[in-house]
Amino acid sequence: MKLNDLMPNEGKIKLPKRKGHGNSAGQGKTAGRGTKGQGSRAGAGGHLYRQGGNLPFFRRLPFIRGEGFTPPNQVEYNEINLDQLARFQAGSVVSQATLADAKLLHQPKNPVAILGRGDVKVALTVQVARVSKSAQAKIEAAGGKIELIA
Repeated sequence: MKLNDLMPNEGKIKLPKRKGHGNSAGQGKTAGRGTKGQGSRAGAGGHLYRQGGNLPFFRRLPFIRGEGFTPPNQVEYNEINLDQLARFQAGSVVSQATLADAKLLHQPKNPVAILGRGDVKVALTVQVARVSKSAQAKIEAAGGKIELIA
């Protein structure tokens, strides 16, 4: 067998209609385009975004122009404030898993950042990805410690 012997199955290839080849061919004269109007002319249809009097789609969209771009690999954090950590007992370990169990995380798969709103009264061991300076100072002042995880 050679490459020139290969043929598709019978009936697999259907030839397109040859429009404009006379009335006996079934698609002669106007070739299925009708008689007059925009659709009967060559090159008809206007440009891609033309909407015939409506406000074009791309002008209806609320784009913010000139604001740069959003980095595709930026990390979104679950932001937890110190006043939300008041429910944990003294000496407990606050990690992403314990925060998720306490239903404090918006997106449990995202890393956690601790922010400094509020106060901490008890010593906690906090294991998170980020801690603000004010939150770190308040946690360490209460006798707790910070463990940053990657």
